[in-house]
Amino acid sequence: MIDLRSLVGDEWAEWYVLTPAQRLEESSKLWQTYLELGGSLDPEPDPQSPFYDPAEWRALAADGRPSVHLVRRGGV
Repeated sequence: MIDLRSLVGDEWAEWYVLTPAQRLEESSKLWQTYLELGGSLDPEPDPQSPFYDPAEWRALAADGRPSVHLVRRGGV
């Protein structure tokens, strides 16, 4: 019998032994952490798409949240 840990490593072996329901639960925890860290589910613009309009697309704020502005620290 092949040892799963030696084949794929400890972390992946732990993932493979989870049930599909457990995997879904762990994945949703990862998405929640990603969003809390400032990640976004908005798609990246695709300049090769026939529907891409550079005038319509605008970059997100520096921290990825709307209506939040950077504050300069130190003297002006």
